[in-house]
Amino acid sequence: MNLITRNSLRLRALPHRLSSLTSLRQQATCATPTFPCVDAHAARESRILASSFYRYSQTDTQASSSDSGPEPPYARPNPLSYNTYHHQYPLELTYGSTLPSFDIAYETWGILSPSRDNVILLHTGLSASSHAASTELNPTEGWWEKFIGPGRALDTNHFFVICTNVLGGCYGSTGPSSLDPEGQRYATRFPIISIFDMVQAQFKLLDHLGVQKLYASVGSSMGGMQSLAAGWLFPDRVGKIVSISGTARSSPGSIAMRHAQRSVLMADSNWNNGFYYDNLPPHTGMKLARQIATITYRSGPEWDQRFGRKIRELKDGQSPSPSRSPTLCPDFLIETYLDHQGEQFCLKYDANSLLYISKAMDLFDLTLPALQELAMTTTTHAPPSPSASSSSSRQSPAPSKSHPPPLHYAPHFPELAAGLEPLKSIPILVLGVQSDILFPVEQQRELVDALRMAGSTQVSYFELGGVWGHDTFL
Repeated sequence: MNLITRNSLRLRALPHRLSSLTSLRQQATCATPTFPCVDAHAARESRILASSFYRYSQTDTQASSSDSGPEPPYARPNPLSYNTYHHQYPLELTYGSTLPSFDIAYETWGILSPSRDNVILLHTGLSASSHAASTELNPTEGWWEKFIGPGRALDTNHFFVICTNVLGGCYGSTGPSSLDPEGQRYATRFPIISIFDMVQAQFKLLDHLGVQKLYASVGSSMGGMQSLAAGWLFPDRVGKIVSISGTARSSPGSIAMRHAQRSVLMADSNWNNGFYYDNLPPHTGMKLARQIATITYRSGPEWDQRFGRKIRELKDGQSPSPSRSPTLCPDFLIETYLDHQGEQFCLKYDANSLLYISKAMDLFDLTLPALQELAMTTTTHAPPSPSASSSSSRQSPAPSKSHPPPLHYAPHFPELAAGLEPLKSIPILVLGVQSDILFPVEQQRELVDALRMAGSTQVSYFELGGVWGHDTFL
């Protein structure tokens, strides 16, 4: 076939091909994809814009117990339901800045003894309020409802329990959303804070209440860090320490997880470098950050037990069909769970508080070189000498009956033992969770071994089973 004939045939076929292309384009036009999850997000943003009270909106934030797992749903605390201590003097912070004054929101349970020696200071995790348990002013269940009350772990027949919203928070204590002395929101002009700063503020409250010494300093997660920091800063004012799912040194793994949360939050254009309080909040970034956080708070075995690979029900209530076509929006129940967790949190908590407090967790490090770099000192002890970190000047920890020893201790281990020396005279209970991926049990074991290497003979350690991951403490 010569060239002229081939070209002639191609020209004859061209109209048919053009017709076929037109038909395909029409089909593509008719089959424009839809994304209900994107539409739902747009509708959410429209509702926020239409509401002048979006910062305090509780719409769609109340999760049922079956949806939220062990996490108790609680609304933003009402200022009338907690106490506020105003500290009118400047507070010098760890990283060189100063807060001219600050407020600490707190709630209490039980009766303070005449000698004021029955006080338990309860420290919160990252995003919790002071509402750890129900009170007459606020009968809503708190985040540790099952553990506070007559005959419970924190027995209010004997102890006076105090729980605060941490410095940097948004539930009544001074934080980025608070007003500065000029009447403007701090936003990201708020100074970088540390776990030590949170504890210093809490002890200013204790001074105000006339409490010279705590019966115990108790905390879970970030609260476990605070409980250790309280004993380190004020070893003569803390009778006992309980650290649950905590650590004495934030690991690279947990820092990475929190960095990912901050990254998606700060990438939200509505974050606006932290100055969003008079505009649309960064709810998309907050939702995604919460989804990442939720993954770190739970465990794979729990996902298998609760959701497996089950498909969500259709909107009309019909059960999913095996022949149903998959979509890019959530199909699996686990996806809808994460979506729900992000939605119910994104307007409940201040975005800047999440940034500042999660960063404070990353910065926490009780190894001796880190403490010396910050020029940290306890209230009753001089800082350990640099030679104290030498492995030759310390004895190896005795073999533990509570957990197997590691094959090799980490290079920072002797430095951690040296840094923990101010805690060696305080009875300490450490609890770990075997399914925890955010604060793995290796970190609690390391803490226990380092305390024993530092000379402590009053350390108890237990590991909890279960599949609920880091949130087991709730």
